[in-house]
Amino acid sequence: MIRLFTGRALRPSNISAVHQKLNPFACSSSCGFSAQAAIQTQQIPSSTNEPCSHFDSYMYGSLLRHCIQNDDPISAMGLHCKILKSGNCLDLFATNILLNVYVKAEFLSQAELLFDEMPERNTISFVTLVQGYAQRSQFSEAVGLFSRLHREGHELNPFVFTSILKVLVSMECSELAWNLHACVYKLGHESNAFVGTALIDAYSVCGCVDFAREVFDGIRCKDMVTWTGMVACYAENDCFQEALEVFSQMRLVGFKPNNFTFAGVFKACIGIEAFDIAKGIHGCVLKTHYEHDIYVGVALLELYTKCGNIDNVQRVFEEIPKTDVIPWSFMISRYAQSDQSEKAVNLFCRMRQSFVVPNQYTFASTLQACATLGDLDLGKQMHSLVLKACLDADVFVSNALMDVYAKCGRIEDSMELFEKSPNRNDVSWNTLIVGYVNCGDAEKALELFMEMLENQVQATEVTYSSVLCASASLTALELGTQIHSLTVKTNYAENTIVHNALIDMYSKCGRIRDAHLVFDMMNERDEVSWNTMISGYSMHGLGMEALKIFQMMKDRGYKPNTLTFVGVLSACSNSGLLDQGQAYFSSMLQEYGIEPCIEHYSCMVWLLGRSGHLDKALKLIEKIPFKPSVMVWRALLGACVIHNNVELGRMSAERILEMESQDDATHVLLSNIYATARKWDNVTAIRQSMRKKGMKKEPGLSWIENQGRVHYFSVGDTSHPDTKVINGILEWLNVRTRRAGYVPNCNAVLLDVEHKEKERLLWVHSERLALAFALFRTSPGSQIRIIKNLRICVDCHAAMKLISKIMQRDIIIRDMNRFHDFHDGICSCGDYW
Repeated sequence: MIRLFTGRALRPSNISAVHQKLNPFACSSSCGFSAQAAIQTQQIPSSTNEPCSHFDSYMYGSLLRHCIQNDDPISAMGLHCKILKSGNCLDLFATNILLNVYVKAEFLSQAELLFDEMPERNTISFVTLVQGYAQRSQFSEAVGLFSRLHREGHELNPFVFTSILKVLVSMECSELAWNLHACVYKLGHESNAFVGTALIDAYSVCGCVDFAREVFDGIRCKDMVTWTGMVACYAENDCFQEALEVFSQMRLVGFKPNNFTFAGVFKACIGIEAFDIAKGIHGCVLKTHYEHDIYVGVALLELYTKCGNIDNVQRVFEEIPKTDVIPWSFMISRYAQSDQSEKAVNLFCRMRQSFVVPNQYTFASTLQACATLGDLDLGKQMHSLVLKACLDADVFVSNALMDVYAKCGRIEDSMELFEKSPNRNDVSWNTLIVGYVNCGDAEKALELFMEMLENQVQATEVTYSSVLCASASLTALELGTQIHSLTVKTNYAENTIVHNALIDMYSKCGRIRDAHLVFDMMNERDEVSWNTMISGYSMHGLGMEALKIFQMMKDRGYKPNTLTFVGVLSACSNSGLLDQGQAYFSSMLQEYGIEPCIEHYSCMVWLLGRSGHLDKALKLIEKIPFKPSVMVWRALLGACVIHNNVELGRMSAERILEMESQDDATHVLLSNIYATARKWDNVTAIRQSMRKKGMKKEPGLSWIENQGRVHYFSVGDTSHPDTKVINGILEWLNVRTRRAGYVPNCNAVLLDVEHKEKERLLWVHSERLALAFALFRTSPGSQIRIIKNLRICVDCHAAMKLISKIMQRDIIIRDMNRFHDFHDGICSCGDYW
């Protein structure tokens, strides 16, 4: 057996073939010269037993350089074998060349072995191997070798510093450049253009722009790379004006920009929105024929995207070379991020037809488009392509896949991907948390948030806004306030997105004063902030306060949008502000150019209907320029229930059932209208129809949070462990309220039973059971918050007012429509709901 330098054993039968392959003189085409001619010219002995003196080290070095030039490491290895057999007569110069051959061929283990066996080494030997380590991302070994070079007293020349500075940048430790800078200064290399440019690059990465400028000013003979490095440093660190000034100075001293210079300058122009200057520089690009360069092309795509000129974007894209994945990924990403998902998907298909291989960023952007489209089939096809490309472990791609399945209603598949993912980051957790919130599973979202904190993953503004939304949907005030505390501790309390979520959470948990306090403390507000505050006041029936916020919004220069007017009109309808509501509805199109949508019409129908103008409400529906939705007819039906308009209520119910035949709420409301009119036959007919269709009336439920637990109560519920105490308190309240003037309103009981039975049934409504529980389980004087899934009845509303005065307790009840804040015998709704 013969073992070559590579350490691999060869069978005897293959030895001759291997010699033919590895011997640089066996194939004249391998190194681009005639082996026989070389032998004759240099008198190379044909036998390997001849002494090495006939073929000196200089000639070996020349042949090795020739192998490097022809990118032929295999022939170089064969030559190395011959040299070893001849007694290894390479000097330091030739050995460094051979070391460079192995490094360039990425044969790092052979390079290490050769380096260790070298009888003597110089700076070039060390730098060559440092570059090899950097090439393979073995940065610790590279730094260790640099330390050894310094320790052994070898010369620290410019090439040493440029190599190790590049290593520090690659290993994201560029801040250590400061230590090297001191050494550079001591040795007098600070004016060297190569070292200076490497220092500028390192300082640029760690954001030390002033230090980079000092280095730049200290370089005596600046070349094109130096100028470009300074332009890029300013552009990458958002010093856009300075980048343009350096570019101008560079042109004045006579340097012509290259592709990297143009890319940096375009970034600077985009940063300060100097689009006219950028267009002038585009002309310079055309003159210097850099328009087909990939870096310049992508910078131009970014420029015209920011300009909003989609025609120029497409023109640039068509003109630049598209053999590289970068321009494709850029265009797909921009389409996906600008709500042009179909174009993104179509461009991805075109890219595949052009035989360009997508990378992880291409897949992530295309999957984002699939998620926006909600196209599950397309998402599955993309998932298959990801698996074929072996990119499913990439964190960007796996996050995008989770988002696709979550937005397509397959949250279980998202969870499965999450659990299998070997690489997770904060986006992975956020994607899943947001997915569960959007799917209505707030409890699971909060569980994941707790798990995220246990895994010591840093929460972001997306995390906090999502879990605050989950807390709001559960009306979990205690948990919401704890999350608020976390935002303060993690410096997210000043974040606008988090502030908006806090306003929403406090509003939906019945703490409108706290919501306003958060709103007042905001340093920066956006349209969402104003809209959320308006909606919060609307939910609490505080219409005038909502309109005051709306006026403030306009006075501060914010332009109302569609959602703003939904909140404003909802506030008017919840407070009976008929004239103001009609005026704002008219101003939408006339003053702001906003076409009313179905939500605006629904608010107006409810406002007119609740105010008793049922005919006007019907006429408004008939004027709607598109087909009225279920939402509109439900608003009219609700108004008919309040005003006991049987005929119009029946007609509204018919319209709803034409669109949603299995809507149980419509059956129940129609039944209530007939019951109020004492048409018991019609009530019976509707209930029989519901039974035949397999429909059940949604039971009335109320729940209350106490010490981290949620307690649920249904009408006449006797399953609670504290039932005896609850019943005792209710009997006591019944006596106290009657003394205070309470008279039962038996019309609220829509059953054909005796009057006494109706009175009894009123006192076992779910919200009264929850109230009785709260009275003995919460501390005296504390606020009581109850959530109810249906509209609070007239009798319970009257009783709650009296109880709040008798017990001197603030009682907040959130029903299916709004909040009722009972304080000292008065409700925030003003008895209008």
